Amino acid sequence: MFDSRNAAILDLCRSYELVEESILENLRASSEELERSLASLLVDQGHLSKDALLNRVAAFLSLEHRSELPPDIPEDVVKTVGVDLARMYGVVPIEISDTAVVMAALDPFSDHLVDDLSFAVGNEVRVVVADPKTINELLDVYYRFGDAEYKGILEEIDLTSVEEEEMSLENLLNMAGETPIIRFVNLVLSQAIRDKASDVHFEPFENEFKIRYRIDGALYEMSPPPRELAIPILSRIKVIGNLNIAERRVPQDGKVRLTIAGRGVDLRISTLPTQFGESVVLRVLDQSATELDLNSLGMPGEIVESVESTIALPNGIFIVTGPTGSGKTTTLYSCLKRLNRVGSKLMTAEDPIEYEIDGIMQTAINSSIDLTFANALKAFLRQDPDIIMVGEIRDLETAQIAIQASLTGHLVLSTLHTNDASGAVTRLMDMGIEEFLIASSVEAVLAQRLLRRICVDCRKEHTPSVALVEQLGLEPSMLADKEFYSGTGCETCASTGYRGRLGIFEMLEVSESIRELVAVGSPSSAIRERAIQQGMRTLREDGLRNIFTGVTSVEEVIRYT
Repeated sequence: MFDSRNAAILDLCRSYELVEESILENLRASSEELERSLASLLVDQGHLSKDALLNRVAAFLSLEHRSELPPDIPEDVVKTVGVDLARMYGVVPIEISDTAVVMAALDPFSDHLVDDLSFAVGNEVRVVVADPKTINELLDVYYRFGDAEYKGILEEIDLTSVEEEEMSLENLLNMAGETPIIRFVNLVLSQAIRDKASDVHFEPFENEFKIRYRIDGALYEMSPPPRELAIPILSRIKVIGNLNIAERRVPQDGKVRLTIAGRGVDLRISTLPTQFGESVVLRVLDQSATELDLNSLGMPGEIVESVESTIALPNGIFIVTGPTGSGKTTTLYSCLKRLNRVGSKLMTAEDPIEYEIDGIMQTAINSSIDLTFANALKAFLRQDPDIIMVGEIRDLETAQIAIQASLTGHLVLSTLHTNDASGAVTRLMDMGIEEFLIASSVEAVLAQRLLRRICVDCRKEHTPSVALVEQLGLEPSMLADKEFYSGTGCETCASTGYRGRLGIFEMLEVSESIRELVAVGSPSSAIRERAIQQGMRTLREDGLRNIFTGVTSVEEVIRYT
């Protein structure tokens, strides 16, 4: 995604004629392809030094460039900005002059930055340009989230004003607009982005109100705020998501784009009525944290080549399968980015649209107006597409239209929820699709899982128990020369022993012999056995590869395969 900061750097380079236009266009294409900032590519590839670029940015914006920032910031200067505000806007105050608070900003191009900060701190603000790496280091030193900030905001909230029986629309709006509530929600969201959480859960129970982050696939609980704050906090979230805050009886869905830590982040909001109030889940769609590129997904080289050859076909169906949260959508988007060229028309039907990609026609499914996957697909076929992505094949009608599209000259990408690659074929049979149609349309199935990586800061050699080794299906004698690792837990990984995730993959290419098995309705086990004979590496085998290279643990592989 070529965001506003990249566009500003592009204008700057052209205004000062810093780089030849042909090189600039190549850098722009690389920026979109690699999901990296144009500024970092300019510096990394040697077209400009970092100082020269920052000098030009300052001149372009008529701001001062500070080549060095003070390593020690006085306490009275630090206190001009709260931790939630500093993290939300990506700024560090460095001095107080006679006329203004001077702040170094991660995004000096932001149109409303000065006005928003001046209003928030009650003083004039002057922004300076500085090295983003240094700014981030200062943020980590002076504006780390902790219990003090969390408790400080909660102490500002008057719990006596929260009377559930007086929940008129006006009262809800007033509570959602109170400064401490706004600051608390901002803090929770900023912390989620900083910790690379994929989801934030707000869960009201009878006597408590839980807030939990999902990080690397596991849920971690924050210190719970008072139960009385459930309605004000959830009302604030519904306000920013443009949802009906007075309606708490039916589920609602929304989406909002916020600037957090100096960058744009999309949040998908889902509400659900429960026994003790509304459960709200925010899915964090941080495009800058996800490289939508096949080579960055951690696939083995032979699987990347197989995926590339499959999506290069003029027609057929490519299915990515796995449970919820296994990275299927990221893989499909990476395929779409690889296919997104001027000479092809790409269309997607998604529920909902998770990442916006320039040049692709994307449609959000909306069952309330009968815009289902099947109806969207029917409409797509009248729009002359070359490549179609269907978020998920959920029913017989969608499957039938997808197969018909593939047989009439379109490449179709989609997902299914099955345990392994061969299971996708039998799932289509179970839906009611004729075997000969599956055999003639499906070209390949990629099964995948996401496993947690062992934290590199606390990784140590580890000897797994005999019982665990046996669960892997291996004999102890086969492991005499193998090394195993586990994480002991440290500050970097929040004492979990894991940090980040990696994918494991199983690629089933539908050869002629497998087509023959599918056409006669062979069971999943027979298809799987034939694929293994032809060289398919199973999910378990790919997991073992990552165990023996010290990337993940035995427990993770057993858990997910």
